[in-house]
Amino acid sequence: MYPYLSSPITINSLEVRNRIVYPALGVLYSYDRKLNDRYYHFFQEKARGGAGIVTVGPVGVDFIGSGIIVLSLAEDEAIPSFTRLAALIKEHGAAPWVQLFHAGAYSHPFIIDGKEPIAPSPIFSKYSKATPREMTLEDIDMVQTAFVQAALRAKQAGFSGVEIIASGGYLITQFVSPLRNHRTDQYGGNFENRMRFPRELIERLREKLGPDYPLTIRMAGNDFVPGSNTDAETPAIAKVYEKAGVDLINVTGGWHETKVPQLPMDLPRSGFSYLASNIKRVVSVPVAASNRITDPDVAEKILQDGCADMVSLGRVLIADPYWPKKAFQGKKEEIRPCVACSQGCTDEIFSGKPVFCTGNPMAGYEGERKIEKSAQPKKVMVIGAGAAGLEAAVTAAIAGHQVTVYEKKDDIGGQLYIAGAPPHKNEIWEFIRYYRAMIRKYNISVRLNTTVDKDLIQKEKPEFILVAEGAEALVPPIQGVDDPCVLSAWDVLKKNPLLGKEVAIIGGGAVGLETALFVADRGTLRPDVLHFLFAYDAESVDRLRELMFRGTSRVTVFEMLPKVGKDVGKSTRWVLFGNLEKYGIQIRTQAKVSSIKNGTVMYETDGKIEQMQFDHVILASGSRPVQRLSQEVGKSGIPYKIIGDCVQISKINDAIHGGFLAALTI
Repeated sequence: MYPYLSSPITINSLEVRNRIVYPALGVLYSYDRKLNDRYYHFFQEKARGGAGIVTVGPVGVDFIGSGIIVLSLAEDEAIPSFTRLAALIKEHGAAPWVQLFHAGAYSHPFIIDGKEPIAPSPIFSKYSKATPREMTLEDIDMVQTAFVQAALRAKQAGFSGVEIIASGGYLITQFVSPLRNHRTDQYGGNFENRMRFPRELIERLREKLGPDYPLTIRMAGNDFVPGSNTDAETPAIAKVYEKAGVDLINVTGGWHETKVPQLPMDLPRSGFSYLASNIKRVVSVPVAASNRITDPDVAEKILQDGCADMVSLGRVLIADPYWPKKAFQGKKEEIRPCVACSQGCTDEIFSGKPVFCTGNPMAGYEGERKIEKSAQPKKVMVIGAGAAGLEAAVTAAIAGHQVTVYEKKDDIGGQLYIAGAPPHKNEIWEFIRYYRAMIRKYNISVRLNTTVDKDLIQKEKPEFILVAEGAEALVPPIQGVDDPCVLSAWDVLKKNPLLGKEVAIIGGGAVGLETALFVADRGTLRPDVLHFLFAYDAESVDRLRELMFRGTSRVTVFEMLPKVGKDVGKSTRWVLFGNLEKYGIQIRTQAKVSSIKNGTVMYETDGKIEQMQFDHVILASGSRPVQRLSQEVGKSGIPYKIIGDCVQISKINDAIHGGFLAALTI
């Protein structure tokens, strides 16, 4: 399977077993700049799963450029721990790499003991909310020397290669960008001068590491920041890197402060592979593509089409480290998906917390959460086939128990269908694909259209019960909620009914806002139609942009709180709000709806009663636990656990992790 993806590749003098790279991603498993057992288990699992290259990083070269939350190779005392890690990765056939890092202006003062960040020019950074000190020529030499010394430590520790980061808006990118480099000396001004810092750095690294040691660079294919480098300029940048001595160029997307989504579901699968192709056209060294490459078929096509020579699978290999082995063994359906939700990874990093994975309860817990075969397998009844019930059922089956899932509806998935309905959220349905494959693999019995009651429990005689009844839509105490024009967000997202031209959404939480997008998107141009009209100049670009966001319904959201979207993740909040604006969705905050009658919505705002007329009104006021069976199970005398939303309304990760942990207690 996947002959291109599985084939070896030579980088400088090193043969790598396949074309898959696990790239450097911050995971915050320590706050002292040092490796620990959690890191060892995490990276070893990536190697065990079959990746060709496993990159450890980001790894700081000095304190001012990385602070307390990034691993460091700034001192010789770090060499023994990195030696241990390199050996663990090599033990499973992967090539260990280190990514060397300096944030420049992106260094937050609070993580560098309140010190002043340094950068090419003293320009305020929106990312760190600080103005850095302009680097002197002495600073430049010191930083380059720090990179070289850290690289030599990585080589001494047994790492197969070293990567320097020239993407994300960090130090090297700041030197190369005319937006951030306003210097008037030999390191600023024209293209040659702006490239001087990275060129000198690569040349110094090449000289000290030797001609045969793999040296790679991760660069932006397009900064996606107005005034900075675009994909028109980046090929020339890549040519300088190649000439200076790099052996592979790993191409990713833009800066952290860009307004173009880099990781969420809004970015189509392999949406930035064109950036890698753009670089590959002008260099002779191997090129890797990055960002949202989730599916083996897509990865293979990138290589087969000649867009890149390798693929970077970052969050994808957090969601399932065994993605490579499963793909090569023809078990694609068994790959646990990365749905690009950003909740366990990016949102956690932005909150200063360790990374986990929404859909993989063992990610980040590889050393402590393990499924052991049960010495006394039990007959297990799982009530409810939503995310919590399905994860519990699979975990119990892996542990050797005899598992039967009972679901009152005609299919598995529960609220996953609702969660995946809004625009750019369809990836969530990949969880259902995965659980179907696991049900087949572990021969789990599933009884659909079956309502469990005490009589069925007595008849089946389970030895352990996992109750995952789920939740139901919450009906707010508003007069007229039984009006014919009123629908629930759940029904709209599941059934996609015909709606009128004017639609109200009551509730401005995540569900309400995503329902608003779902409604506003109906009747807009499909991607294939947009491609056709654009290709044949059938409409002007402005008209096409208008038709992309003008659907058949105008939407107004009512929220009684001062702000909407309080439960939306930090890293995706700006994307959601940008889309609400693009679709022209009206939002009325501090607007408490009091009644609905014949489509007339009465609401109070600023002490005044106002009204608006709508064709349909959609209730999105949240949900509440369903606990119809929980008490009955408690009276049965059979050991049980209650999991998922029927315990407390929460997020998908709580359901999946809760189901997993509950099954371990059987």
